[in-house]
Amino acid sequence: MSQSRIALISTQIPLSSMLQLRLQSKGYQVMVVDKTTAALGAFYSDPPDLIIVDFSSPCIGCHDMLFMVRSDSFFSPIPIIGIFPASDEQESWEDFPLDDFVTIPFNFTELSSRITLSLSRIKRIFDNNPLTRLPGNTSIHRAIEESMGLPLAVCYVDINHFKPYNDVFGFSHGDEVIRMLARIISNTVRESGGGFSGHVGGDDFVFIVPRERAEQVCTTIINHFDQIVQTLFDEETKQLGYYNALNRRGEKEQMPILAISIAVVPMDSPTITHAARVAEVAADLKKLAKGNNGSSFVVDRRTKAAE
Repeated sequence: MSQSRIALISTQIPLSSMLQLRLQSKGYQVMVVDKTTAALGAFYSDPPDLIIVDFSSPCIGCHDMLFMVRSDSFFSPIPIIGIFPASDEQESWEDFPLDDFVTIPFNFTELSSRITLSLSRIKRIFDNNPLTRLPGNTSIHRAIEESMGLPLAVCYVDINHFKPYNDVFGFSHGDEVIRMLARIISNTVRESGGGFSGHVGGDDFVFIVPRERAEQVCTTIINHFDQIVQTLFDEETKQLGYYNALNRRGEKEQMPILAISIAVVPMDSPTITHAARVAEVAADLKKLAKGNNGSSFVVDRRTKAAE
């Protein structure tokens, strides 16, 4: 079982060094960040399981950083614990979107217990996919329900010919492809202006963005995936454009290099009469996308409701 990763944001070197050593002695991996401007970049490259923010000394940019974390669907579920100076004044907790706090001087045993409880709580109440850390089916269903009738697009993504790749190159390589696609989707959605990103399971993903941005987001995701996926194959395979693998009938077949298909379903379309209809329309659209060579997306442009 992998160790939980803790990000510690503090400008106090003595405090951060002491906490890092004590937390590592408890089996945690600890990443110390002394500048909030570097925090989000560090989080995207190595997402933490829990964040500790030191407010006992000046923490420039900490409030903005906290609200950015809370507004991002990839990071919003991460528990955040604040460290505060001892004070008789009541804090305005609206300015501190935290899950818990301790005050200076604090008892390390108490802090350790709060960390344990926060990590246990998030495992119980949130349905994040353990491989990609993206919201899972419960959150996806709720997000789709909330999108009904709005000028949004629900976009379903999956990887073409993923099973043969897994069989030939191994599950660890397959898992890395899934994690890579998750990062591409969540980063692209965030950089486009925000939205929702979720992981249905396996190689299936969903993201939701404003309808007018959907096609550009799809194009960006495809471009990034197609560029990065080239690094997964040797030069000979890339030149041939395929590798040999067994198909679902157990027969040897030339499998094309990995690509993705995206189905774009506008949620204010008259074809969408209920939430369950979204997946049905997406399934039809993905079949059309998979009929194209390479990565592609297909948008539902029908103007009449299904009979």
